[in-house]
Amino acid sequence: MSAMNRRAEPSLSKPPAAADRREDLRGALLYTMPGRAIVIGLAIKLTVFLVGLAIGRVPAFFTVVDTVAGLAVAAGLVYFAFRVLVLAKRRLLWRVRRKLIVSYMFIGFVPAFLLVAFSLLCAFLLFYNFSSYLVQSRLRALSEQARFLAQSTALEIQRAGGRDVANILTRRQAALAAQYPGASMAVVPFDRACGTPLAPAPSIAQTSDFRLQTSGPWTHVNPAKAVPAWIDCSGFAGVLAYSHSRDPGGSAPETHLLVRGVAFPDSRRPAYAVVADLLVNDSVREQVRRETGVQLRSVASAPPQDVKDAQPLTGRDGGDEPTPDALAAPGVLSRLRSPMEYRDWSTGATGTLMMTTALDVPELYDRISAAEGSIGRTFGQGLLLVLFVIGVLFLVIEAMALVAGLALAKSLTGSVHELFVGTERVRRGDFTHKIAVRSEDQLGELAQSFNSMTASIEDLLRQAAEKKRLEEELRIAHEIQMSLLPQGPLVMAGLSVTALCVPAREVGGDYYDFLPLGDQRVGVLIADVSGKGTSAALYMAELKGLVLSLSEIHASPRALLVAANRIIAHHLDARSFITMTYAVIDLRARTMTYARAGHTPLIYVPGAPACGATRQVQILAPDGMVVGLKLDNGEMFERHLVEETIALQPGDLYLLFTDGISEAMNSRDDLFGETRLGHLVETHAHLPSEELRERMLREIAAFVGDAPQHDDMTMILLKVDEVGVGAATISEELAEIAR
Repeated sequence: MSAMNRRAEPSLSKPPAAADRREDLRGALLYTMPGRAIVIGLAIKLTVFLVGLAIGRVPAFFTVVDTVAGLAVAAGLVYFAFRVLVLAKRRLLWRVRRKLIVSYMFIGFVPAFLLVAFSLLCAFLLFYNFSSYLVQSRLRALSEQARFLAQSTALEIQRAGGRDVANILTRRQAALAAQYPGASMAVVPFDRACGTPLAPAPSIAQTSDFRLQTSGPWTHVNPAKAVPAWIDCSGFAGVLAYSHSRDPGGSAPETHLLVRGVAFPDSRRPAYAVVADLLVNDSVREQVRRETGVQLRSVASAPPQDVKDAQPLTGRDGGDEPTPDALAAPGVLSRLRSPMEYRDWSTGATGTLMMTTALDVPELYDRISAAEGSIGRTFGQGLLLVLFVIGVLFLVIEAMALVAGLALAKSLTGSVHELFVGTERVRRGDFTHKIAVRSEDQLGELAQSFNSMTASIEDLLRQAAEKKRLEEELRIAHEIQMSLLPQGPLVMAGLSVTALCVPAREVGGDYYDFLPLGDQRVGVLIADVSGKGTSAALYMAELKGLVLSLSEIHASPRALLVAANRIIAHHLDARSFITMTYAVIDLRARTMTYARAGHTPLIYVPGAPACGATRQVQILAPDGMVVGLKLDNGEMFERHLVEETIALQPGDLYLLFTDGISEAMNSRDDLFGETRLGHLVETHAHLPSEELRERMLREIAAFVGDAPQHDDMTMILLKVDEVGVGAATISEELAEIAR
């Protein structure tokens, strides 16, 4: 219900009691830090602009100031943009109907849109990579064809014995140019040893003196004058690049492609090499388009960063090669860019060209399907038809889902609105309002639950009031119980006494007291009633009255505990018992006599011994049964109870505690333990009583950590200062504390 009330707040039209002056635009700009940053930044930028107009330039210092002002304005605008987005989200999405519509958009429409976009992207990547592969594979096939032509020409020259080279070269080039316009060939002198030839051949190096001979236009680059050292005797077939500028006056050079094949005769030491160049011109590009459905439009090379990088050949200026981008693009995908490797003719290094292609998807699809024959093409068209039908069905289903989603949103928001009206009535205190149940679905069940809730709210309010009353009574009981304990530490001549009691709940069953016995004698009692809560606190109050009475009758701790057990055993619940330790300190006799009725041991640290020996802690645990067990008439309790007497020495330290101290547990259920407690007291026994108590509490808290307190914690620290000095005033001080 509180959540519904919080959601109702934006719809309230009542003005606030005190309007915030930062709500309007003027206040936001003048009374907020981001607004002031925008105003001051704009003022500074305007000032810098005016200064620049006045003096004709902007000084360097003003430039820095202007930059800082721009950053301040940008930061302020970002802040306000974020605030506007948050406010728009809060106002626009407050209604559940809008939230459902937005949810549907993200659950239904957006995934569908992403699915379509993903499919289109996958198709694009498929055709993009496939078209790049087709073009590059066609260029590789063309380069292999150039090498084959060079190889056949070299073998023909070899069979002719190196004679009539010009005629052979001209005839071969003419046949090649008929298929590849602009093709050029050259015979290049070569003098390098190769391996053993495949077949014996006459040596022609001695009968002919080969020199550079060319055939063809060679309008693209200068003819190759030699074979680079990186090309071995197996020849070369690859793609090269060359660039030339149509306008030597300043236009950027254009990059073009050529495929070059290099071959040698079959000889141990070839005297020549044949070089065949095929230009990737309009004719070749049109041939590639007819064969693949992809048109190669242009290529571009990045400027080399190092002299070792691959560089295109320098073309002849003023060539008649047309600009590839001026060619018509057959398809809508006319700017596809993909990388392609080329070789540097001089060094053999590889470089990368960016190849721009134009892709006509229907034509490419026709090329692919045509390779499968008429049956495969018909099957592919059938698949396309099925795909189209599925797409139409997908759109129809999305439209139906949109209509159903809007109708469902209206139904849901109507029920939510009725619940909102009902909660408003309940908030105003009208618990008689009922919501009409119009359906038998979950929303109808929710309306019935709301009606049941309003019917039981008054009972819940009564229970809350009763709980509050009980909590107040427990608080008063806690204050009363704390008042039953001695208030503050007891410091007297010869003896320092400090104590602490921390109940695990509002009230607890731990109890300690200081009893004036007269004649420089003090009674010290610590007890722990089994269990926690109200019952333990009542037994603790009963025990206090009983001990106060018995302490005036019995001087011996053992006799007091025996009498207390005989009386309490008749009043305690069968499931309850009490552990006690009672000690009588006689400052005149310098002794402490005590008895332990099933209570935790007493930790004793003697005063500093002679010769600088260390103080060793002692655990004192004389026999004794717990108080209140109905085993017999008290004979067993009296038989097992042992009373001991200890001589008091200056510096002696005694610690009496309940099991809530030694059994404090951390989150892993590990106990603090009496051993750790004794070591802690032994280590810090030199501290004053109050400081030692606080040190112990800190150590226990650090050990327990975030684990809850599961039992009451009570301790008494007795420290002997100077025994016998001023002891006559002890009884008077105890009587004052008791009052």
